[in-house]
Amino acid sequence: MRNIKLVEVRSEIAAGTRGASLGIDALKIASLDKKSNFFTKFDPINVPDANNFLWRGNKHPHAKYIDGVYQVLKNVSSTIESLRLEKKFPIVLAGDHSTAAGTIMGIKAAHPEKRLGVIWIDAHADLHTPYTTPSGNMHGMPLAMCLKEDNLESSINEPMEETIQYWEKIKKIGGDFPKINPKDIVFITVRDTEEPENNLIAKHQIKNFTTEEVREKGVITIAKESLEVLKDCEQIYISFDVDSLDSSISVGTGTPVANGLTVEEAIQLNTELIKDKRVCCWEIVEVNPTLDTENLMAENAFEVLESTTRSLVDNF
Repeated sequence: MRNIKLVEVRSEIAAGTRGASLGIDALKIASLDKKSNFFTKFDPINVPDANNFLWRGNKHPHAKYIDGVYQVLKNVSSTIESLRLEKKFPIVLAGDHSTAAGTIMGIKAAHPEKRLGVIWIDAHADLHTPYTTPSGNMHGMPLAMCLKEDNLESSINEPMEETIQYWEKIKKIGGDFPKINPKDIVFITVRDTEEPENNLIAKHQIKNFTTEEVREKGVITIAKESLEVLKDCEQIYISFDVDSLDSSISVGTGTPVANGLTVEEAIQLNTELIKDKRVCCWEIVEVNPTLDTENLMAENAFEVLESTTRSLVDNF
């Protein structure tokens, strides 16, 4: 049986709206409402955040709170590295999506010799850099961090020197090399991108299974084809951003986008993908209960979490 370890990361400094740090507790409330004993089965690790940086004001317009993001990514990376060295399977509950970079960095630091594939289930590509971001929100940058990608040919910003210094330090967390090859990224339902990201996707021919393809081929086929793209990878990490769900469902997240997955499709997709023996970590991010008076987002997200974990346990 997989030795599962629950990891809680209450960071929200890289999001554009406040409240993602409360997402983990919203999931716990959802579990109580569903009379589930899920959270009694695990002794979670709580990774220190840097949300106190929000009170200090932002000094980096093209990479907001990058000084705090750097601290959190180091914390996440070292936690995940330790767990992977202990052969534990981290299930990560996180606030904003920037911390996924720390997860990837930690997986890679534990086993730098193993080729790592990433399945990114999200409305967004998260390939921006301080040079290309239209918003400065760093939850749009985790994959670029892991690719060590600046995307200078699509540059629209001139970040401050101090911002660049932090960006360079972030790219080195977990080792001074790219943590993933762009060919080893699979997008599912990515549908809200900007030109600089589109340029990278085209340049590296990153596969994106659209919502239309999911409907046409069926979830099981998409899962199979995603894993086939990563056939040369020895490890696989799955990141599930709740904004991959359709905006009619995903009101409780900072950046909802139309034309996404149903809850049933998300459950089927994650429960199928996690059966692959190479999957070494699964993460769920961006639940924001302050945007959702009924806690519906967290209840739907909890169903995905519980079903995926059950599939992981049942298939080993």
